[in-house]
This record gives sequence, C-alpha cells and structure tokens, in this order.
Amino acid sequence: MNTVTKKDVAKRTAAKLDEKIYTAEVFVDAVFDVLREILSEADPEIRIEIRDFGVFEVKRTKPKPKARNPRTGDVIYVPARRKTHFKAGKLLKEVLKETTEE
Repeated sequence: MNTVTKKDVAKRTAAKLDEKIYTAEVFVDAVFDVLREILSEADPEIRIEIRDFGVFEVKRTKPKPKARNPRTGDVIYVPARRKTHFKAGKLLKEVLKETTEE
C-alpha cells in the first residue's frame, strides 16, 4: 500500500498551480487546519460538503451500557462520543469504480 503525505499533496498542488512548493505547503496546511478546526468545534454534529469530492461529517455515537471487553469478557460501559465519517462524492465514486488490472 502506498502512503501519500501532506508534503506530496503540496507538491502536486504546486505543480498544478505552477507555484513554488513552499508556497503551496502554506495553502495546503491552512486548508487542513481549517477543516480540523471546523470538525473539532462541532457541537455535537457538523457536515462539511466539498462538491465533486465528498462530505466530512462529525456524528454522535450512542452510549453502550453493556459492551464486553473481548480479552477479559468483562462487561464495561462505553460512553457516547463523536466520530468522523467521510462519504465520497459522485465524481470520486465514479473514478474509484473503474476496474483495475492486477
């Protein structure tokens, strides 16, 4: 499995915009910082929709009063929390549906 880092995203962005890498890094960092801030400030839920890419959501989970620890078998209480969810947009789904030859 290949891993793409934030620096790789900045390099591709710089190439697309015909800019210097360090300039693109500032913009890429700013976009990710803003997305992170919006998602962390969600109280309790929020939805960030980026057309033609996808939707980032923060959703609440329900508390689980009778969950089990699989290792010990003990019954434990799991409180409600918030979790992130990503749903791919229409264009991204179409690109990912294309068959690959392995």
